[in-house]
Amino acid sequence: MTTQAILIINSLIVNEGKITEEDLLIKHGRIERIGKDISAPEGAEVIDAAGKFLLPGLIDDQVHFREPGLTHKGGIRSESMAAIAGGVTSFMDMPNVNPPTLTRELLSQKYDIANGKAHANFAFYMGSSNQNIDEIQSLQPGEACGVKIFMGASTGNLLVDDDNALEAIFEKSPVLIVTHCEDTPIIEQNLEAAKLKYNGNVPIDEHPNIRSVECCYKSSSKAVNLATKHGSKLHVLHLTTAKEMELFEIGDHKKKITAEVCVHHLYFNDSSYSDLGSMVVCNPAIKTERDQLALIKALKEDRIDIIATDHAPHTIDEKQKPYPECPSGIPLVQHSLLALLELGHRHDIPIETIVKKTSHAVSERYGIKDRGYIREGYWADLVMVDQNGNFQVNKENIMYECGWSPFQGHNFDSKIEMTFVNGTKVYQEGKILTEPQGKRLEFHQN
Repeated sequence: MTTQAILIINSLIVNEGKITEEDLLIKHGRIERIGKDISAPEGAEVIDAAGKFLLPGLIDDQVHFREPGLTHKGGIRSESMAAIAGGVTSFMDMPNVNPPTLTRELLSQKYDIANGKAHANFAFYMGSSNQNIDEIQSLQPGEACGVKIFMGASTGNLLVDDDNALEAIFEKSPVLIVTHCEDTPIIEQNLEAAKLKYNGNVPIDEHPNIRSVECCYKSSSKAVNLATKHGSKLHVLHLTTAKEMELFEIGDHKKKITAEVCVHHLYFNDSSYSDLGSMVVCNPAIKTERDQLALIKALKEDRIDIIATDHAPHTIDEKQKPYPECPSGIPLVQHSLLALLELGHRHDIPIETIVKKTSHAVSERYGIKDRGYIREGYWADLVMVDQNGNFQVNKENIMYECGWSPFQGHNFDSKIEMTFVNGTKVYQEGKILTEPQGKRLEFHQN
């Protein structure tokens, strides 16, 4: 890893609710100094960022990079390359791989896989089942970024549908609990009804009706009630409905129960099924414009704390299967920041809010050490954005292993100019510049 000093001058630093025009000096991987008219050390690379935003790198707390066992869809190397091309400098990967990450030994093996392969910084979740409470209880500080509970349809034995197991996890987990909230019996009932109605040929725009508001609310309210009962630290992932917003508090005070929304649920609504079909099929489903606007409102009023991607690649052949056989999931890490900046213009979401929800709040919720802010002494995980640039998504510049994106053909009116991971410039103008620079995330609490 390079130790060359880098001086970024004249940048518009977006950090902690403010935009300031300042210089920033990077030394030995960390932010050495922030201020006006910093002198360049001998041998330093000087980058003039006049007119460009400099943001803390995004920390994506929900990705599926598919390794081990599902690498025909994606892998830690390919998907982390796409991440840094999108300004995502740290990621937290989910346990639904093969084999599922249900033991501390398998968790350790995932860290071994990522070392030397991840272009962004990384952490991994422990999965939960009806049977692995002993493994969860034995987790040591910093060993997992959280425990993931699939309180809805999933694959294999990652679905926790036993109430005694749920009670035990919420009571005894030593780390943050994160939940996927959908009610499986409601989904199954809705799917059978749709098959009868359409003689087995269920149209794709029935997806949000099958994975309905009722199925989401029943499960997410159950998670909130369990966390309230046991005093658990709970983070509810990828919320999709207006109704669920009533479960979460407004305000910026310390919360034991926090809420997340994903980029695609902010950007798309059910009108997108007619244009994009299975390319926007995901779980929980993208729902109505009313739900979409309620999520945006909740984000702006601090009812929703974090924005993530739930990046979930599948091959194009898999996605082209007829509904409901087509798998759910969308690849998003490469274009999430660009999509959020576009949403910001469209819905009056300040860039300071975007930074807060994609970096600051993630660092605080998970207790990540020395990342998520632009502060002296912190690791230099940074992304430079040209807000007057232009970026067209096409097959040639998509870095995902799966090779497709729901944004293909779309022109964004800003672009990612550079990304820095641990003080090294790793991406510039469409090119990955270095071998993997990612480090294991450290936690001072979780």
